[in-house]
Amino acid sequence: MTATWGLVATIKTDPQEAQRFAAWHLSLGAAHLWVFVDDADPATIAALRHPAITVTATDAAFWAGRRPGKHQVRQAANATRAAVLAHNLDWLAHIDVDEFLLPDTQTVAQTLGALPPEASCARIRPAEALADAGAADAGETLFKAFHIDPARRRAAGRACFGPWGDLVSGGMLSHVAGKLFVRPAAGAWDWRIHNAWCDGAENPGVVELDTLPLGHFHAPSWSAFDAKLRFRLNRGSYRSDLKPSIRSGDAPNLNTVLTRIADTEGTDGLRRFYDALNTATPTLVSALAGQGLLLRRVMDLDAHVARHFTPH
Repeated sequence: MTATWGLVATIKTDPQEAQRFAAWHLSLGAAHLWVFVDDADPATIAALRHPAITVTATDAAFWAGRRPGKHQVRQAANATRAAVLAHNLDWLAHIDVDEFLLPDTQTVAQTLGALPPEASCARIRPAEALADAGAADAGETLFKAFHIDPARRRAAGRACFGPWGDLVSGGMLSHVAGKLFVRPAAGAWDWRIHNAWCDGAENPGVVELDTLPLGHFHAPSWSAFDAKLRFRLNRGSYRSDLKPSIRSGDAPNLNTVLTRIADTEGTDGLRRFYDALNTATPTLVSALAGQGLLLRRVMDLDAHVARHFTPH
């Protein structure tokens, strides 16, 4: 049995990256994509012209003078809108433009089609793209995953990342909560970033989709990590008001960890931190593989772009 599915994303990126995101998921079998362009960039909007994509410019007219200041709130509002528009699909996921579904032996449609009818939503967990250090085969992207069970995750973190395993949950620089697929027909959905409410119930009937990782290009290189660090510390995923990723003892949150490194060791210290957690050195690749946490994928995103967006 298979299921129809689609995606909603609020994006702020260049046309090329927008096309890569869309093309990959169209190739995977997405029936429709709802893309809200956060900065209403005309070039990005034009680049996404496709019969299976609804592109919305979220300009001043769209928000009618009530544009939320936080991008997370705008994302949630747009996802909630899309859940209504996707009423004819079996499933809809809310993800970001740097996140890519990574099915393995089954298609996305087959995985979703196998879920029980009482499951109104399904959680997909992230696997972070690693910086290439020569350990990948030609054309491959390597990803690090993590164990759902907290005790196994902590043990694997220590084995793979040494002392950082006690400070950064699973060695994951971004979220471990994952994202959701929901059944649009289940009721009135009210979405957030990592959770969703349906008719007042949070994540009703949620199940884990452990065979469908979500590849996250959160910091695929040192330069990408460094370029976004200040924004993430102040307004994004490393904010000071967020809880520690390790919810035990007196573990600090990532904002505290990174600020401490920056204050005491500067850029060199931040680079050592990044390399220990996210550079695919032979040592890290071997450790991840030994824990069953290394994913290898050949993606060739430009080939998918040519398939879906190049005029024939």
